[in-house]
Amino acid sequence: MDVSMTLWVLTIVGLAALIAVDFFIGRKPHDVSLKEAGIWTGVWIALAGLFGLGLLLFGGGQPAGEFFAGFITEKSLSVDNLFVFVLIMAKFAVPSQYQQRVLLIGVLIALVLRAVFIAAGAAILASFSWVFYLFGAFLIWTAWKLIQEARADQEDEEFEENKLLKAAERKFGVADRYHGTKLWIQQNGKRVMTPMLVVMLAIGTTDVLFALDSIPAIFGLTQDPYIVFTANAFALMGLRQLYFLIGGLLKKLVHLSYGLSVILGFIGVKLVLHALHESGVHVPEISIPVSLGVICSVLVITTITSLRATRKQTAETAPKDRIDV
Repeated sequence: MDVSMTLWVLTIVGLAALIAVDFFIGRKPHDVSLKEAGIWTGVWIALAGLFGLGLLLFGGGQPAGEFFAGFITEKSLSVDNLFVFVLIMAKFAVPSQYQQRVLLIGVLIALVLRAVFIAAGAAILASFSWVFYLFGAFLIWTAWKLIQEARADQEDEEFEENKLLKAAERKFGVADRYHGTKLWIQQNGKRVMTPMLVVMLAIGTTDVLFALDSIPAIFGLTQDPYIVFTANAFALMGLRQLYFLIGGLLKKLVHLSYGLSVILGFIGVKLVLHALHESGVHVPEISIPVSLGVICSVLVITTITSLRATRKQTAETAPKDRIDV
């Protein structure tokens, strides 16, 4: 898809305007209700759908199919990120009324960092086609790792701060409590970070680790940087509302990691086949409609089996009625 600089600028300005509206609406700290989260989750999904339809009308079926496949893939991988976000919120004991502000800024940091990853990935793929083999192998390995982690006992899993976050805390210091939505305060004559800023950085920088598999995954569906960027943007921008909407349901998606491993493995195979085709080897390539069908089917099956397994486990652990004699 041939994208002009004007379209790039208009897209970025449009996304910035949407983010500004989102920030304005959520500027006052408050507990997000299920109704509010549900409405705004629907709004962001509708906006992504309208953008995809716009691509269909002005760019054709190929770009639109690539966008929807990329958006659904990134959205499903983002749901997995929410598990870690829950751990981060618990680790830093973020008050419920501040969580929506933390997620908004954290997701913005993640979006900027992903844009850098996307630009770098597009430049590398344009210069070195053999990188497709590397991306494909990495996704297959990640899929296997996900299965191993899903089978392991992670009941006592806790969030562990990364080195960058620890270095920032050592350099600037951290206040001993939250000070509203302030990010910096004066403490004992020294300017220090508040826990609010620390948790924002934790969410933003932790997302970089998730980008290591999500960016190669979407490049396996499309090599168009514009579609890669917009699919990531729409998937991330609705993540804050999704956190509050399905936060209580996350533990019920017990088979999500298995579903994501299938999707990543499938895209990894698709990348390897594409790389072989680019090298002159006559192998079949997986089309976007097939990719979209596989991704959607896996997510639907995963959700159904997860809910059934959770319901069964609840029934087995529920106390039995007894008749005392």
